Amino acid sequence: MESAFAVLAEPNRRAILSMLSTHERSVGELMKRLRLPQPSVSKHLKVLREGGFVESRVDAQKRMYRLNPKPLQEVDEWLTPFRKFWAKHVDALEEHLDRMERAAAVKGKRP
Repeated sequence: MESAFAVLAEPNRRAILSMLSTHERSVGELMKRLRLPQPSVSKHLKVLREGGFVESRVDAQKRMYRLNPKPLQEVDEWLTPFRKFWAKHVDALEEHLDRMERAAAVKGKRP
């Protein structure tokens, strides 16, 4: 089985996950939206299914796919320390920009 990051590295797979984030879809619908042939969509769905990112069910003669959020939650947990790192930097940048804005406002008020 591929790692979650290897699965998510492929843009079409990320597009499929985005489409499935709103509601389940058939292979045909995914094909139309992605503008990919059925074998390509099926390959991507197989990788996503084996990685646990999607689940399927049979509805008459269609196979419907839906998102399974568990692997994405694991990726989210892995990203947590990086969010904390970036949050500190973004907060520092915001404070710096506020200081610059106040300094520019003070300069602009002088005759």
